[in-house]
Amino acid sequence: YPKYFTPNGDGINDTWNISGLDQNTTKLYIFDRYGKLVKQISPNGNGWDGTYNGRQLPSTDYWFSLQYEENGVAKEFRAHFSLKR
Repeated sequence: YPKYFTPNGDGINDTWNISGLDQNTTKLYIFDRYGKLVKQISPNGNGWDGTYNGRQLPSTDYWFSLQYEENGVAKEFRAHFSLKR
């Protein structure tokens, strides 16, 4: 997963996503540092652009939860990444 992204419109690292995952069995949630759900994204979509309800969120760390299945067993991976403006 990307450790950071920089949504500044230059076309490089403008969105955050984890690519190459099975969209049928994978759910990807992004949370702020207080645990508030900011966005649910599709692994095969465009990713998260650093906004919430159309407003830019501040530069800080955000956490994610990746829920997936492996050999029919439900699993979860959690980690964090940085949004840099």
